[in-house]
This record gives sequence, structure tokens and C-alpha cells, in this order.
Amino acid sequence: MIHVYGIPNCDTVSKSLKWLQAQQAEFVFHNFKVEGPSLEKLHHWEAAVSWQRLLNKQSSTWRQLLPHQQLAVKDANSAVLVMQAQNSAIKRPVVEWPNGDITVGFVATDWEKLLP
Repeated sequence: MIHVYGIPNCDTVSKSLKWLQAQQAEFVFHNFKVEGPSLEKLHHWEAAVSWQRLLNKQSSTWRQLLPHQQLAVKDANSAVLVMQAQNSAIKRPVVEWPNGDITVGFVATDWEKLLP
């Protein structure tokens, strides 16, 4: 099963969910606003794609952090703690594919290769 993690009002998440529906792919959507990812899940994603890829420093959430909070993010552990506290700072969508791959963001040509 495909697991998609994100926020429903995010344009990229919305676009990716519509794309999956158009492909008639079966998936489960996990809303960060209802239930944020666990520390274990964040560490798993970080190990798969790197914290630099997972943490969205272009997000308004990141930009609203105080300078000392931003400067404290220096490694995977500190980034994961920020993403757990501020899950809107996670680049979206995060997708767990049936083959075990983890992707961040939406690129249709990449996703076509991962569809079961």
C-alpha cells in the first residue's frame, strides 16, 4: 500500500493525491494536522532521504522560527526535533512506497516508476 503524508490544503499534496487517483492507485493519506509523524517515523525518513531534503527551509513555518531556533538545526537529530514540533516544516508530500522507497515532493515521472 502507498502511504502519503502531508497536509490536505497544501497545493503539492492536493496535486499528488489527484494524480494518484487518476492512476487508480490505492493509497492511504495521513494528515499531519490530525496526527503528526512519530520521532521513529521522522528518523526513518531522514535516514532514507536526508534531513536536508526533508526539512523545508522555504516554508513559512521555517521562516517564522526564531533565528536561534533555525541556527540550532545542525544535524539530523536537531532537524528531526524541529520537524516533530513543527510538522508544517516537513517538505510535502512524504510517500512510503510498497517497495520500501521513500520520496519527498511530487514528480510525476518519478512516481510512475514507483507505482505497484
